[in-house]
Amino acid sequence: MKLFTLSEANSLLPTIIPKLVEIKQLYATINELRDLSRAAASASHFGGGMEGGTGYVNTLYKVGELTTELSELGIELKDYSRGLIDFPCMRSGRIVYLCWQIGDADEIEWWHETDAGFAGRQRI
Repeated sequence: MKLFTLSEANSLLPTIIPKLVEIKQLYATINELRDLSRAAASASHFGGGMEGGTGYVNTLYKVGELTTELSELGIELKDYSRGLIDFPCMRSGRIVYLCWQIGDADEIEWWHETDAGFAGRQRI
């Protein structure tokens, strides 16, 4: 597990924010097509498929690709639709998360315990 300082995490935001915005948009597209994809999957034994199926699969692939990029950096994506991410960080001798989401300030202002989640966010 990579541990970030506040400075390191903040320095990555300009690179990460466009990826999070794209993930959010792609995830909205996936949600719109989810019912159609389920219907297509149910009809697949009849040789089914769905209009725009390739686009749906490509959208899923792109979300996976962007998510993998974040994960490889050591960033944990917590909510696709909100662009919510956590950066593992050492604070007072224990691992906590620096927490940021689309719509927050340009710098990370929040942290929470690993078991507290978003509801347990505290100001840095």
